[in-house]
Amino acid sequence: LVRVPEQMRQTKLCVINIFAMTLRRYTSLNHLAQTVKNSLHNANILETMLHDINKVDFNYIKEQAAFICQCDGQMINKFEREFKETLKVKGSSTVDLWIQWLESSLTFYLSQFVDDHVKYGDMARQFLLKWSFFCSSIIRDLTLRSAMSFGSFHLIRLLFDEYMYYLIEHKIAKMSNKTPLEIMLNSSSLSSSSSSV
Repeated sequence: LVRVPEQMRQTKLCVINIFAMTLRRYTSLNHLAQTVKNSLHNANILETMLHDINKVDFNYIKEQAAFICQCDGQMINKFEREFKETLKVKGSSTVDLWIQWLESSLTFYLSQFVDDHVKYGDMARQFLLKWSFFCSSIIRDLTLRSAMSFGSFHLIRLLFDEYMYYLIEHKIAKMSNKTPLEIMLNSSSLSSSSSSV
């Protein structure tokens, strides 16, 4: 890139940087899935997790989520119920099962925005923020209660966050008829232009 014009050089470096970040994220996602897989095959860990999650004060979390990020209480009830039901599936609680749950949860939330491409992307990003707040609140509650299964929940939370980010990126790309790399490139160029203002 030494003799390449500066604008082309900057564009190529930006694409290379985004590609490297994407590769790192996908590698991280794969590593997390392999690590979580071990926890999910242990019936004792699953029982402990179910016991600990049943002690979480979801009413308090719903109140905070409604105030801070305007989360829908019924949506939180749905996630709570489905999460507990999935934990109860002994012997079948696999990474694939959790991935299906994450995908169906996001699809359910975004189904009301499929006719508006711009709003779809905005609401997908909003969902990611709400999801992050909701998961952080559960982890905080588990921490305060010194939950025995905190380590397993922490690993699953990391996997869920990484996968949800991946999923939203791909759903926005599909809705926009672009590749995920194009979406990231557009976001990168928007953030760099806004930071130079």
